[in-house]
Amino acid sequence: MAGVAAPEQTPPGRRRGRRPGGADTRAQLLDAARAEFAERGFDGATVRAIAERAGVDAAMVNHWFGGKEALFTASLDIPVDPAMLINDVLPGPPETLAWRIVPRFLQLWDTSGGGQMVTLVRSIAAHEAAARMMREFVSRVILKRVVEQVAPDRYELRAALAGSQLIGLGMVRYVLRLEPLASADHATVVAAVAPNLQRYLTGEIDGQVPGRSGSMKPDS
Repeated sequence: MAGVAAPEQTPPGRRRGRRPGGADTRAQLLDAARAEFAERGFDGATVRAIAERAGVDAAMVNHWFGGKEALFTASLDIPVDPAMLINDVLPGPPETLAWRIVPRFLQLWDTSGGGQMVTLVRSIAAHEAAARMMREFVSRVILKRVVEQVAPDRYELRAALAGSQLIGLGMVRYVLRLEPLASADHATVVAAVAPNLQRYLTGEIDGQVPGRSGSMKPDS
């Protein structure tokens, strides 16, 4: 048509460059993050690799999410801010930490009948990538940082043990719905679970009776 300039053609072999940080950038980053975290884990995945996979500048990660940890949480679609959760439970005596953690986790699970948390836990039985991401979220992003503040030793083991307690509680109460645990009130659940969780966090976990030498095995 006369008077209308032909569209500019991109020369063959010439790269168009990264996409600008438009409205779809957040979704692209989330898709790329899920793939990278599933393949490489939390420690192995890098902001640069995620951004390259999404086809955007690495600065977009900070722009949209504030950093790698927040992007990891968002990629799991979990309605919780790890930093806020940690700040909620850490203040107070270390010896009663579990009595602050268990109610907080129950509140999260109870949101919309479990909501995204239940959906994710259901998926971990069938998908190794989902299981890996859930383990790393609970044990590394949340509990390891808590354990490092209060535990005397063996931070990674304690975080893993504490994670097994909380994930197991979520699975049995909200996914399997095993009674009477499924319908027990929070006070009952806290009273039953918190003492064992506290031992994982700050107590003896090497088979020694607190304050005594020797193992906990019965005398022969």
